Amino acid sequence: MKYCYYAILSPYKNSYLVRFPDLVGCNTMGTSLRDASEMAEDAASLWLCDREDKRLPIIPASEPRKSENSDEIIIVINIDTDSYRRKNDNRSVKKTLSIPNWLNEKAIKAHINFSSVLQEGLKQHLGIPE
Repeated sequence: MKYCYYAILSPYKNSYLVRFPDLVGCNTMGTSLRDASEMAEDAASLWLCDREDKRLPIIPASEPRKSENSDEIIIVINIDTDSYRRKNDNRSVKKTLSIPNWLNEKAIKAHINFSSVLQEGLKQHLGIPE
């Protein structure tokens, strides 16, 4: 599902506190405006996915109101829970692969965890940080 909610960013020390007036209990923070915006999208996505999973009602977004506090920043966050789920899906999938027998024998003798080594190698090859 696709949603659009506004968030209020409030400066706090050297960071920003983020809250969603329409998503009760959905709060986060970020060290910069960019980080706060990214954290807001992640927090709202997780909050909305949880509501969808539990089949709880999701109230429509209200119209943003001008903040009475001049330090606060109002931003609009677009959320796509289907995309968020795909990106954060950590379920294991079975893959069939082929390696030379001699390499398989050496790996077995060395008690190598094939899945772990393949995951580490793929992350390194794709430049994905640990």
